[in-house]
Amino acid sequence: MKLPRALSLRHGSLRKRLLLGTLAWMALAMAVAGWGLRGLFQEHVNQQLQGELVRQLDQLSASVNLDAAQRVEVLPMAGDARLNAPLSGLYWQVDLLPEQGPAQLGVLRSRSLWDQVLPLPRDTAFPGTTRSGHAVLQLRDSQNHQLVAVSRPLQLPEAEAPLLRLTVAADQALVAEPVQRFTTMLLAALGTLALGLAVAVAVQLQLALQPLDLLRQRLATVRNGEATQLDGQFPDELQPLINEFNHVLAANADIVQRARTQAGNLAHAVHTPLSILGNAAAQDDTPLARLVQEQVATAQRQVDHHLARARAAAAIRATGLRTPVQGPMQALLRTMQRLHAARSVQFVQVGEAAPALAFRGEAQDLFEMLGNLLDNAGKWARSQVQLGVQRDGDLLCFTVDDDGPGIPPAERQRIFERGERLDEQRPGAGLGLDIVRELAQTYGGSVQADSAPLGGLRMRLCLPAVATEATRPASH
Repeated sequence: MKLPRALSLRHGSLRKRLLLGTLAWMALAMAVAGWGLRGLFQEHVNQQLQGELVRQLDQLSASVNLDAAQRVEVLPMAGDARLNAPLSGLYWQVDLLPEQGPAQLGVLRSRSLWDQVLPLPRDTAFPGTTRSGHAVLQLRDSQNHQLVAVSRPLQLPEAEAPLLRLTVAADQALVAEPVQRFTTMLLAALGTLALGLAVAVAVQLQLALQPLDLLRQRLATVRNGEATQLDGQFPDELQPLINEFNHVLAANADIVQRARTQAGNLAHAVHTPLSILGNAAAQDDTPLARLVQEQVATAQRQVDHHLARARAAAAIRATGLRTPVQGPMQALLRTMQRLHAARSVQFVQVGEAAPALAFRGEAQDLFEMLGNLLDNAGKWARSQVQLGVQRDGDLLCFTVDDDGPGIPPAERQRIFERGERLDEQRPGAGLGLDIVRELAQTYGGSVQADSAPLGGLRMRLCLPAVATEATRPASH
């Protein structure tokens, strides 16, 4: 099921959330700023155009006169050259407003109007004017172009002079063109600014989140057993967290150490009376003495088993555990070679050496598990026991092969049961493989029996491995 986008962002990358949030607000700010600046510029251009039209209207008002025949005329004026260019977009027009009847439009007009007249109302009622004495109108010419016009009435001082309406108009395109150019430049400027800010935000986020990547690396070193504390220079905002985490690590290590000490004290306290009982029973050969000796031995094995399990449970909760496997493997092979020397069984390591492989747990527990497996294989082997190890993902898998008679597949699971012995003639109490299984499961591993290439039994023990540089997750 696909999560909603909001929920996925909430639990996704912190860098992505910060970057997307910043870019979204930045885009919104740029859009509002662009819209506001464009509106201000357009208003400024409109006011400039109206101001220019008013100046043209003033010049036109000064140039209107009555000739000797009492006809309205417009004297030559030093105006804009566009007034003489046909359909240039800048026009003036003089209308006659008689006392009765409709207005006579375009009795005089600029050459730029050519054969057209401005579509002004024909009623003689003049629209409301502004404080400056002119009215602002919105018109459309015969070609459906939007025009902005300023108009005012004019009464010449002569007694017989008619009421006139003077109008100067300009095409709205004179405003649209500079606004369009300004919009293009504004978009380019805001786009460049947005790109620069986006790069700056990305760089800032990278620099701001670098301490978190360093923290991840330091945590990995603690988890892999390469350090017991978080070391390094961190920002002031993270340093309290680092200090608290180091306190937790120290407290955890102290708890584990106290648990180990208490387990050792318990082992010593129980071992002494058991030894006394065993020694006392060994001095007598009565059935009761033999029973006491047998029960003391069983109790001693049970104490050792449960103490080992408690120690492993405490160790698996601890951080920083790291046990290279090459040294314990070689030491156990030498020990087993001497222990089974009477039977001339050879204990050898097969495969490549494993100096870089490490078990994420206690060395004592690794000795316990491999020692039991090798000892059990030595009891059944005819001439050879082989020990190998290889990495399988996050696990270290040890193989112990012997060339003994082997075990039928139907019987292989029974050998891990407590006290189970398939051959009563062989030495042992049937607890070693059960201890191996419980210790392996405590660490989150497993042990299983299979057929060995040598013809006997193969024991495969898989335990958690310490992450190496090649298996650690890449930084993001």
